[in-house]
Amino acid sequence: MLKLNELHPVDGAVKKKKRVGRGNGSGLGKTAGRGHNGARSRSGYTQKPYFEGGQLPIIKRLPKRGFTSPFKKSYQVVNLTDIERVATATGLTEFTLESMVGCGLVKNEKKLVKILGEGTLSTSVTVLADAFSKSAQEKISKAGGKAEVVDRA
Repeated sequence: MLKLNELHPVDGAVKKKKRVGRGNGSGLGKTAGRGHNGARSRSGYTQKPYFEGGQLPIIKRLPKRGFTSPFKKSYQVVNLTDIERVATATGLTEFTLESMVGCGLVKNEKKLVKILGEGTLSTSVTVLADAFSKSAQEKISKAGGKAEVVDRA
């Protein structure tokens, strides 16, 4: 059985630390392995992560295209199959933002929620969300339920 006091690293796994600037006989004296002049020989020098040795960096070589709108809305999506599954399992008839978080359909009640029409709905439910797809609205109303848009400012 192995004991804690007998643990040691495998041979060759641990190297001795380089002791720089300890005289010319050590091989790392005088300039301590840093060469003579230049930025790398100075203390405090740090190279930028995008620096490519004076070559034009890739971020400047690549073309800039497109546009990202700062007003884009991103939704957490919930399909009708998920609503149907939760409604049959728990008997829930009204799906609000809080109840969807409680059921695990969405993770964050502060983010916008959109209901998509994938799947079928057999039970009559009232769903309150920030947005609905056309097919989701049709399927909810066809099942005898209500699809209400919540206005959060």
